[in-house]
Amino acid sequence: MILNDFRYFFFLNFYSAKVVFGLNALSGRTIGLDGTTIGSWDSSEAEALIRYTANRGYIISGWELGNELSGTGIGTSVTAQQYASDTISLQNLVQKIYTGFQEKPIVLGPGGFFDANWFNEYVTESLGSLQAITQHIYNLGPGVDDHLVEKILDPSYLDGGSQPFRDLQNILKKSRSSTVAWVGEAGGAYNSGRNLVTNAFVFGFWYLDQLGMASIYDTKTYCRQTLIGGNYGLLNTTTFVPNPDYYSALLWHRLMGRQVLSTSFVGTNKIRSYAHCSKTSAGITLLLINLDGFKTTNIGVFIENTTTIITSTQQNATQKQRTKFSKMLRNPRIDEAQRDEYHLTAKDGDLHSQIVLLNGIELLINSSGVIPLLEPIQKNFSSPISVAPFSIVFVHIPTIRVPACT
Repeated sequence: MILNDFRYFFFLNFYSAKVVFGLNALSGRTIGLDGTTIGSWDSSEAEALIRYTANRGYIISGWELGNELSGTGIGTSVTAQQYASDTISLQNLVQKIYTGFQEKPIVLGPGGFFDANWFNEYVTESLGSLQAITQHIYNLGPGVDDHLVEKILDPSYLDGGSQPFRDLQNILKKSRSSTVAWVGEAGGAYNSGRNLVTNAFVFGFWYLDQLGMASIYDTKTYCRQTLIGGNYGLLNTTTFVPNPDYYSALLWHRLMGRQVLSTSFVGTNKIRSYAHCSKTSAGITLLLINLDGFKTTNIGVFIENTTTIITSTQQNATQKQRTKFSKMLRNPRIDEAQRDEYHLTAKDGDLHSQIVLLNGIELLINSSGVIPLLEPIQKNFSSPISVAPFSIVFVHIPTIRVPACT
C-alpha cells in the first residue's frame, strides 16, 4: 500500500492528530489448517510504506504490528516468541529509516485480545523494542446480544472489566520495562455494535467507566472504536452529527487530568466514581455515574491526605435530602466557594436516545456544524452533589487541593 495523496496527512497534521498505522503482520507467513502460523514476518511491504512516509515528511506517531493475532487469535494466531522477534525487527527497521530524525515513531503491538501468558511472554521476549503494548476490548460480547443494556447497567459486570487492566499493569511492573499500556481498539460489543445501544446515551455508562478504570491501572492511551463507522461511532455515519459519547469524550478530555487520585465510594453499588487532578485548572474533577434508574444519590466529598473518599445518601422523589460533610470543609470561606457541574442525561429519559442533555439543555450542532458550548452550572461547594437516576456527572472542584495535583 502506497499513499498517493498528501491531503490526508496534511489534514491530520494541521489538526495535530496523532497517526498510528497498523502493519500486516501475516506477510510472509504460512497459515496452517489449525489456524496457527509458520515462519517469520516479511517486512518488505512495511518497509516500503515506512520509507515513503518518512521521505515525504509525513509525521507518523507510531507503527503497530498486526491485528488480533495474540493468544488464540481471531482466525489465526502467532506465538508470543515469534511476535516478539518480529517486533524487534520492526524496531530495527524504524531506527534505520528514521536515522537523523529528532523524533522517531514508537513501535506498538500486538493489537489483540488480552491473554495473560501470551502478553507476559511477548513483553519479556521483546527486549525493550516495544514502546506500547496494545489490547482490544469488546467485553460486552456480540452486538446482536439482546442483553447488552443489562450488562452495561450491571455494576458487577462492569467490575469484571478491570481484570485485563490490572493483569497487564502487573505484567509491565514485573518486567521492569519501559513499555506502557494502551487500549488500541475498544468498541464494547463486536461485529459493529448495536444500533441505539452502542451509539446511544446508555453506552456512555460503559465508555466512561472504561476510561475511569483504564486510568486507574496506568493505561496511557484509550482508542475508541470508532470515530465514524459501525454502530459504535462517535459520529453518525451518514450525517456526521455527534452521538452522545462524543460529548462524553469531549468532557473527559477537557476536564480530567493525567494524575489519577485514589477514590472510594461508600454507599450503593449503583454509583461509579472516579477522581483526577483537573486538567487545565486548579483542584480536582470527579466523574460520577448513576446506574440506578429510580433513585437520586446525594454525594459529599471527603479528603484524607491524597485520597478522595466519597460518601452518600439516597432518596426517592418524596424524601428529604440528607448528606454528611467533613468538619474540615465546614468554614465560611468554603461555604462561599463554588464548584462546576456538568450533568448528562438522555432526552426524555430514554436510554436509547441519540440526543444527550447537558444540565437539561439538548446538545445540538448549529447550521454550520459547530458543536455547542459545554457550559457548567455552578453550585455552592458545601451543598451535596445530586446525581439523578441514569445520569453522568462531571464535577470540577477548584477549592480542593491535594499534593498529587501540585
